Parts: sequence; structure tokens; C-alpha cells
Amino acid sequence: MLISEIQRYYKDRSVLVTGGLGFIGSNLVISLAQAGARVMVVDSSVSGCGANPFNLYPVCGDVDVYPFDIGDQEVEGPLREADIIFNLAGEVSHIHSMLFPERDLRINTLAQLRFLQACRRAAPRRRIVYASTRQVYGVPQYLPVDEDHPVVPVDFNGVHECAAAHYHQLLTRLSLVDAIVLRFTNIYGPRMAIQLPCQGVLSVFLRKAVRGEPITIYGDGTQFRDPIHVSDACDALLRAGAIKNPELRTLNVGGRTPVTLSEIANELRAQRSLPSTEFLPFPAERAKIDIGNYCSDSSACEGALQWHPVMDLCKGLRETMRYYDEHATRYLPASHPCSCPLSHS
Repeated sequence: MLISEIQRYYKDRSVLVTGGLGFIGSNLVISLAQAGARVMVVDSSVSGCGANPFNLYPVCGDVDVYPFDIGDQEVEGPLREADIIFNLAGEVSHIHSMLFPERDLRINTLAQLRFLQACRRAAPRRRIVYASTRQVYGVPQYLPVDEDHPVVPVDFNGVHECAAAHYHQLLTRLSLVDAIVLRFTNIYGPRMAIQLPCQGVLSVFLRKAVRGEPITIYGDGTQFRDPIHVSDACDALLRAGAIKNPELRTLNVGGRTPVTLSEIANELRAQRSLPSTEFLPFPAERAKIDIGNYCSDSSACEGALQWHPVMDLCKGLRETMRYYDEHATRYLPASHPCSCPLSHS
């Protein structure tokens, strides 16, 4: 399906996006609104989860925002109007999940179960696209990681996200909803909550770059990831929302090619003339939940959704930095503390 066909698909459709004030959700909402969809956002703006009303500034007059928790009964109102549901609400911090496991359980598991129960009542058999994470796989037993890889999470966030994905899959098998689960690798781009601590390695790198500070890497910098720009992530979400009768219900969504953390840091250094990168030993607590190297096998997603990532890392980082240069005060107040006992994943 071509991009123009996807845009036509969403024109005049009613779409609900949970977590729509956050990083990925807001970029998706903007894409949907610009395609002519009637967009509803459900976001309770839980502290520490990245909600930022400014994220929707380009389409603020065209979107209805409901300040509900997805587990609240009130969510059934907008659900009844939705033709398609994108479920992006949740806590993404692996570190926070280890520090506050019951909080992560409430946000990523109990609220998700309640939301799906509301979906089966108010929006039965509607398409739901659930944004999950590669973190459910834990330490890779082989690379690249495909959908058949064992699921062995190393933190509570991975356990809880895995449970939420199984809820979506179970209700789909029972023909109560029509869900697709996308397991994303590290996503970066405009509207990322770089002001928040413990949000992942790319958030830390971008925050340092915006402030002109040296980037810090735990280890020797040779560990790698396959980052994906948020525009490519949104393209995958939109395609998953539009596909009819999918054979595959769980798909990995990864970047174009693996890159080391040092390579990412060096690219930001070159773009911003930053001081030399600092290399530090892994903190003991951080090492316990580090997954080492990771890259996705996205071939199933590419085949099922006719999708592939197109944004080059250098261009994506440059575009992202331009966004924060223009809107830095909306994300990094001058006195904002960004302390966290552990800083990247």
C-alpha cells in the first residue's frame, strides 16, 4: 500500500489514540489529522510518562482530547465512536519499572486489561494496534531477533508489556477485538520526552546534545541497537491499522541497520560540536537489566505490511535536533533536574 493510499484510507475515519499526548502518540495523531481523520486522544497525563500538550500544537484545533485513564469507565464514550484504535498508552521506562514495579503493573497491565474489556463492550471487533516493545525478548539468544525468539524479559516493564500483548492476542483469538501487536525497537525523533530521566539511551543522548554537554556511554560503546525514526514507526502503525485480515498478529518493527552507541554519539558530536564522549563502567544495578546488543528482524513486518524504514540515521538526528533547537523551552526548562540512579537502556 502506497503512502497516498494510506492517507486516503484514514480520511474521514474516526480514530482513537491512547497516549496521544506522548512522543509516538502525538506524531501519529498529527499524521492522522493531516490525512483527514477525525482523531480522538485519550491521555491521563500520568507524571513521568511523557505527555506534553505542546506535542499536538500543529493540530490542536482539530483533535478532541479526553483526560481519562484508559482504565476508566468514561473511555467507553470515545470508544463507541472509533473505527480504529491505536493503543500507545503506558510507561516505557525499564528502570522505573524496577524501582516502582507496582506502578508499572497498574499502568501497563491492569489499565490495559480494563481498557480491552471496555473495547469488547463499546467497540467489539474493532481494529486495535498495540505498541509493544522489543524489551519483551530480554537478552538476545541470537541476532537479528525475529518473532519466534524466546520471550524472557529482564525487567518488570518487559513482563507487564508481554502480559498486555497476550491480552490483546487472547481477545483477538476469541473474536472479541481485532488486534495487531507491534514490537518496536528504540524510537527517536521530534517530541521525544528528553526532559524525563530514565527514558532510554537515545533520550539521554539527545538531551546532552541539546544542552551542548558531553555524551556519556556505559561500557566501551561497541554495544549496538537498530534505532528507528518516529516517522517510520508511525508508518508501520498506520499500515497495521489499515491492513485487512492479517495472517500475522505480532510483528517486529526495527531500524534500517544496527549502529553502535559510539557511532550515534559521534554523529551527534559532529552535528553539534560536542565535547568528547565520556565512557564509564556500567553501574551494578544497570548491568542487571542491560540486554547487550540488539537488532530486529523486521522481514515479517516488511512482508505483511509492505513497510520498510526509510529515514537515514544522520538525517533523522539532524531533523530531530532542528526541532529541539526551535522548541527547546517546551522540553528542557533551564532548571529542570534530570537525575536518575541509572540512565540508559
